[in-house]
This record gives sequence, C-alpha cells and structure tokens, in this order.
Amino acid sequence: MRIGFISTRLCGTDGVSLETDKWRRVLQRMGHETFFCAGELGGYAQNGTLIPLLHFAHPRIVALNRRAFGIGAERTGSLLRADIEQVSAELCPPLRRFILENRLNLLIIENALAIPMNLPLGACLAGLIGDLEIPAIAHNHDFFWERERFQGTPLLDFLETFFPPQLPNLRHVTINSIAQRRLLARRGIESLVIPNVHDFAHPPAGLDDYNRDFRAAIGLGPQDLLILQPTRVIRRKGIEMALELTSALGRENAHLIITHSATDEGRAYWHWLQHEARMLQVDLRLVDNFIGTRRSRRNGHKVYTLWDAYPHADLVTYPSLYEGFGNALLEAIYFRRPVVVNRYPVYSADIKPAGFEFVELAGFVDNSHVRQIKELLDNLARVAAVAERNYRVARQHFSFEILAEKLTLLL
Repeated sequence: MRIGFISTRLCGTDGVSLETDKWRRVLQRMGHETFFCAGELGGYAQNGTLIPLLHFAHPRIVALNRRAFGIGAERTGSLLRADIEQVSAELCPPLRRFILENRLNLLIIENALAIPMNLPLGACLAGLIGDLEIPAIAHNHDFFWERERFQGTPLLDFLETFFPPQLPNLRHVTINSIAQRRLLARRGIESLVIPNVHDFAHPPAGLDDYNRDFRAAIGLGPQDLLILQPTRVIRRKGIEMALELTSALGRENAHLIITHSATDEGRAYWHWLQHEARMLQVDLRLVDNFIGTRRSRRNGHKVYTLWDAYPHADLVTYPSLYEGFGNALLEAIYFRRPVVVNRYPVYSADIKPAGFEFVELAGFVDNSHVRQIKELLDNLARVAAVAERNYRVARQHFSFEILAEKLTLLL
C-alpha cells in the first residue's frame, strides 16, 4: 500500500514527529511504502513534499490564529472564517497533487485534524478526503478541548466541524483511553486507542566513543548526581516538583539538567524556575544548546542527541501535570533509568495499570518520596532490578510489535 503522512511539521523531537517516525518504521516493516508532506521536513521525512503554508509557524497561519485565539480575538467569526476559507483554497491544490502524483492509497493525518494549529489545513483536509473518497486515518494526539487557549473563540462551531471531522472514509485513532471516551461523548466518534510505543525489541546502544564525554561537556564530573528532566520548559511539565525533589535530597553534587527549549511558550516560566532554583540552592542547568536531532557540531562544540544524555542520568524526573501520553517516560524505561513520575491523568488511566514500578508523586513532594529516592540511589542492584522489570513490562504493552498488531487491525 502507498501511504501518505500529512502534518504541519515532521521534523525534530516533538511527540507528533517522533510517533510518525515509529508508525513509518512499522508500516515499512509490514511492506508498505510511505510518503510525507508537511510545512517543515527533516530526518526521515526530509525528502518529502514541502508546502510551507502547512506549518503552524507560517506568518499567515500565525496571524489567523492570533485573530481566532489571541488576546482581543475577534468577536465575530464571519470575516475570519472567510479569510480561513481563502487560505484553505490555496492549500488544497498542492495537497491534491501530493496525493494524486504519489498515487496514494491511504492518508494518515498526524494531529492536523485534532488540534487547530492550522485552521485552513483542517478545512482543506476534510474537503479533500471527502472529495477524493480516499481512505484516511486521523492520528489524534491532542484535541482542542484539552487546551485552555482554544476556548472562548468565535469559531467554536468551526472547530466542532473540522477538529476532527466526521467522514465515512475517515477512521480515528486516539493515543489514550481518556481522549477516546471524550471524543465519543462530545462528537459521537468511535476511535481505536493506539498508545505511544518504543522499539523495546532492540535495546539502546548506550555509551560509545561519541557520547562518553557528555557529562564533561555540560560541566559535570563522574561523581556528580545527574538528575535528567528530558522535556521542554513549559508549565504543564511541573518542573518545580523536580526542583523541590533535587533540593530535598540534600546532596551538594546533585544537578537538575533540562534538555529541551525554554522558549516554546515564552520564557516567563523559565525565569521563575531560575528564581526558585536560587531560593532552593539547586544547580539548575538548561542544556538544549548541546542537544539536537542528530550528532553534529555547533558554535565550536559537540551536539549530542537525547539518546546520548539518557545513559548518563542517575535519575529521570517526569513530574508532568498533563500529557497526551508520555514519550519521555517510555524513553527513560528504554534506557533503564530510575524514574520519578507525577500521576497525571493518562498515566493513571493507561500506564500505571500495566504494572510499572516508579516513585510516584501526587502533585507534590513529601518526605516519603525523598526517602524512596535516596534508598533507590543508594542501592544500584535495586535500581538495575527495577529498571529491568519496567523494561519487560513496557515491551509487553508499548512495543513496536503492539503497534504492528494495532495497525494490522486498523488497516
């Protein structure tokens, strides 16, 4: 089968791009051909079809989003809707060419019909899928009703129509059971839950000649306690709990290392975290300039991947308040690291029941959590045993083999 993936961006380490790559790899193992179309392309998708207007960061799309969702958003949607339709009409011809010239048998829409980052794209895709009568799958990672910033818009009826649309030749996939239930309750749309996965059949390479000096590169020594926060710096990641935990450990050699950007939602949260770190006397470091999508050099220093950072972590913190699923959690398990996790809703509903063993927070850090972590860090044999057990559980429930079974059922 010739399968085309369409999204706003297929590049980098965001959850949508990462999961698209996993679907690509599994579908290719199953004998299918894959094609890509987005507003930004990189890595596995770099030779795909680039349509800049698909990107949510395109100036025209940013302007429409500001009018729809920003401070002082338009009170009436009539003029805004007309402008959206105009851009949608511009998007449709190149998307139609992508579908027809590649002789695609199936489309997989990666989140572009779930969250309204590109309003014209949602309308365009719904129209094309209907007009061409091509089978399609909407891989829905997060919905607009899960994000406060999309509420109160004059376009609620537009969102309810196109995000996601209900079409006879469009099947829906959600990444957790909570989203599945809400989609059915709100829109009457059935969906198949396919969780995020990882290639647990093939363990990671670990330390090698390239990444062995990662600690030294970020200014840490072999005896330092590297506490890894492998996320972006945004409020829903709950990084303040990781700060509290690092402080409560009372170890002068403890360092909290954040791997991803602090600019995705402005820098106010990062500045507040820096203030909190000073008050708690925690060495907080942002090393996103050392982390990239591939190994390279930048400004005279080595650039590592996230895969190079995990083997050096003594502890991984994942105190998120909300996640669609939790890629970083699976990654920490993959690299057999001890994990501290906050019980965010999807974790409690879909991940915890599998039988993992983590240090679990309930929205705060107390003495019992600190005691558990200290006992864990002081017992390397215990760390290894827990990590191995978690790896086996993950392979049973969140592996590429599970994804292949789900995709076979779906196709």
